[in-house]
Amino acid sequence: MKYDIAQDLKEKAIDVVNKLGLEHVKPESFECIRSNGSSTKRVLARCHGLNKVMQLGLKRQAFYVLEFLSERFDKLSEEEQIKVIIHELMHIPKAFGGGFRHHDFVTDKNVEKLYKKYKESVFGKKWF
Repeated sequence: MKYDIAQDLKEKAIDVVNKLGLEHVKPESFECIRSNGSSTKRVLARCHGLNKVMQLGLKRQAFYVLEFLSERFDKLSEEEQIKVIIHELMHIPKAFGGGFRHHDFVTDKNVEKLYKKYKESVFGKKWF
């Protein structure tokens, strides 16, 4: 596996955070990376959190890494990429403590709701 910082995706993620009002997601406490070389056939992206034990050992607050599997993610349309970014950001709980929101909350239905809100913030309600 090869990993690279994905500044372009971090900027998109920050834009999503701002447009959706996700105040609990602090830009300085997450990073976006692109990975290459995964053998998985279904995964587009992953959310990794720094758990409590590691936070204590490293003497730092929670931190999240959003990993985007380049082989699959980069081929998506802009709309689908934004939906994947929203999906991964939804895994970060409001407590921002290193844990995760699971797929009982991070559902296609909830992603679509937030994507609609995102589009309205970009284009205005008159377009929908």
